Amino acid sequence: MYWDPNVEKMPLKDLKALQERKLRALVHLAYEYSPFYRRKFKEVGVNPWDIRGLEDLSKLPFTKKQDLRDNYPFGMFAVPTSQIVRFHASSGTTGKPTVVGYTSNDINIWVESMCRSLTACGVSRNDIMQIAYGYGLFTGGLGFHYAAERLGATVIPISAGNTQRQIELMKDLHTTVLACTPSYMLYLAEYASNNGVDLRETKLRMGIFGAEPWSEETRKRIEDKTGIQAFDVYGTSELSGPLFTECVEKNGLHIWADHFLIEIVDEDGNLVGEGERGELIVTTLTKEAMPLIRWKTGDITIMEEEKCNCGRTHPRIMRILGRADDMLIVRGVNVFPSQIEHVLMQIPEVGEHYMIILDRAESGLDEMTIQVELAEKAFSDKVSDILKLEKRIAERLKSVLNVWAKVEVVNPGTLQRFEGKAKRVIDRRKI
Repeated sequence: MYWDPNVEKMPLKDLKALQERKLRALVHLAYEYSPFYRRKFKEVGVNPWDIRGLEDLSKLPFTKKQDLRDNYPFGMFAVPTSQIVRFHASSGTTGKPTVVGYTSNDINIWVESMCRSLTACGVSRNDIMQIAYGYGLFTGGLGFHYAAERLGATVIPISAGNTQRQIELMKDLHTTVLACTPSYMLYLAEYASNNGVDLRETKLRMGIFGAEPWSEETRKRIEDKTGIQAFDVYGTSELSGPLFTECVEKNGLHIWADHFLIEIVDEDGNLVGEGERGELIVTTLTKEAMPLIRWKTGDITIMEEEKCNCGRTHPRIMRILGRADDMLIVRGVNVFPSQIEHVLMQIPEVGEHYMIILDRAESGLDEMTIQVELAEKAFSDKVSDILKLEKRIAERLKSVLNVWAKVEVVNPGTLQRFEGKAKRVIDRRKI
């Protein structure tokens, strides 16, 4: 049973006192056993005895992804490899991969955190969970897998892709919960419909979607098309893969504060006020193999500390608005792809699939083109109708983005589909 009110409804004062005790222990552990953090502390003139409470957290240095790459493969570890029971790693497509190690206790805490999260959004031992995230060095599939099994649910470890087989197993094995990316869920629903399958007639009742930013409007489209309840999930490979979900209130993702301490900071690294957006910073309070202090996730969000209507007192983060490194600068204006999706999904004539293309004109100015598919029910072969729709979409985008974009409406089924994370941006300015 992963619903412990003594922990999840802990009074805020007690929760913060617990975090302070664990923070002090973490800093001493990192200083003594991690050569990396001992060196980092000395560089900024901090020793463990300077950290007495949460107000001292800002004295500690940030940890960045480049630190993990520079210390590849074992330089970030605080335990010998004889205590490591598992490795996970990023793909390393933009440089050296980032390697994360886990002790047996680290795995247990990861599974416990996901069990709490799955319970919060309503998964139980009576469910059959189909996991369409990747398995292997990627943390997504295994994170869901072990938590669902520990809860007593039945697992279908199909991994990503093979859409026809996904549909077959969903029907034949009576899947009730699906875990995958939101873009793949939209593609899966489209594929099912095109092949005469109505997902509303299956046992599927819930989807847990993450690994890429997605909007509230996309949630509504998924729920309207399939009849399921759609929940958000968050995690990073460096922290432990999937960790946090929304509860049934769908009002932010619960962060388990007895294991993770979070901050939201601006571009200069200063704390922002509650309700203001900034970069999510995470300190792992209980990880043994590779503790992370003030880890810069690169994800942009908002924190809410007010107790949730579900009764849980742990802080929440709102839906991820985008990644700092995904932000596009177009003619000096900051644009997040999630902002574009937010606008597009509010327009009924627009389908679920879109592409953002960036070019540089001979004049040296940036040009942004947004290709969007027409919704099946809105299909029209009248050029005048398409031109009017393109103009309306462009004006709506301009009002939100403060930069003009050319809009091209294309026929349904024209744009590429993805069986994993969607690739929505083609930036040809760098070529």
